[in-house]
Amino acid sequence: MREVLAESAFALFLEHGFERTTVDDIVARAGVGRRSFFRYFPSKEDAVFPDHDRCLADMTAFLEAAGDAEPVGAVCDAAHLVMRMYAAKPEFSVQRYRLTREVPGLRTYELSVVRRYERTLAAYLRTRWDGTSDGALRAEVVAAAVVAAHNNALRTWLRTGGEGDADAAVDHALGTVREVWAGGKAVASGEPDEGEVIVMVARKGAPLWRVVQQVESALTEGRE
Repeated sequence: MREVLAESAFALFLEHGFERTTVDDIVARAGVGRRSFFRYFPSKEDAVFPDHDRCLADMTAFLEAAGDAEPVGAVCDAAHLVMRMYAAKPEFSVQRYRLTREVPGLRTYELSVVRRYERTLAAYLRTRWDGTSDGALRAEVVAAAVVAAHNNALRTWLRTGGEGDADAAVDHALGTVREVWAGGKAVASGEPDEGEVIVMVARKGAPLWRVVQQVESALTEGRE
């Protein structure tokens, strides 16, 4: 029933627009009552992202089972679960990406979902680095870096219409995180970087997710 409702909702969003589609329209298309809709989805926005709760649960379980695995590698591997979720339904993922770009409310909701993934990764890293110097700080920074790298690869793949090897794309992006933060601390590359340098200015006290979003946007624009 959850999938039926999500499919009905998304079809209507594409046909009539997100704002013009009501919950009554969705339940009428699905052939159920309003109570059934709210049993599965608290809001219309949740119906656009029906698979994230399950993916978040899978990520949590994956990290709990990681044991003594190298922490940065573990969170990078966990991020692959999100990309594979998108890649399992490429047409739906691309359509959702385009819809989200058109509806500001959905973009805001998507950012809240991204933040939930980031908090899950950071919580795992804090437990692994508990008691170490700046462990909590490194956990937040590395989790944000993993999310930024993953999302850069994901959005590049979505903009191509879901073409190419999504898993390889995110693995390449996360390779940067592994290289810099292997072992839970920054590692110098040893080679001078002759590429372009991006300088960004952020307001003091700006939330970390906003800073990461700006860095991600700058990197994306540089590749287009």
